[in-house]
Amino acid sequence: MALTPDDVVTKQFQHVRFKEGFDPDEVDDFLDEIVVEWRKTIAENEELKAKVAALESGESTSAATAAAPVAEVPAPASEPTPQPAADGGSPSAASAGIIELAQRLHDEHVAEGRAKRDQLISDAQAQAASIVSEAEARGRDEIARLEKERGVLEGRISELRQFERDYRTQLRSYIEGHLRDLDASSTSTGSAPVPAVGL
Repeated sequence: MALTPDDVVTKQFQHVRFKEGFDPDEVDDFLDEIVVEWRKTIAENEELKAKVAALESGESTSAATAAAPVAEVPAPASEPTPQPAADGGSPSAASAGIIELAQRLHDEHVAEGRAKRDQLISDAQAQAASIVSEAEARGRDEIARLEKERGVLEGRISELRQFERDYRTQLRSYIEGHLRDLDASSTSTGSAPVPAVGL
């Protein structure tokens, strides 16, 4: 089946999900360029075919008008015949050149895309390693700060506990002293007779 420019224009590609692919707009633009060049080649081919047909019809009429004396004229007439074959091969060579150009551009884009992908991956890995090392350094600094703060707080807690023990001891001795004084005063007043007031 012969491939026409309209086949290239109407060709629909399936979109591939979750895999590497090409930018559809870029592919469409490139295919449009191929179609333009292909149509030019076909137009040139048709034009050359028309010229060959005109030359062949013109030579056949000139050969008919020329009488028998021109017996050796077919030798020049055979020269234009290879020309259409050479020119007829030219459009296919141009098409092959266009296809080769398209393949080369495709390969260049693929190589460029892979190089860019590799560069992005290496940049992302370097950035991730930098972020991880920075986070680990911050974590170590924060742990050291918290350990220091914990030591200060534990020292303060032990001071407060010691203060509490001392305070309880002092409070107990104070209360016990007052209780002894109270007991002493109550026993001394208990042995003395209570005067009858108003009797």
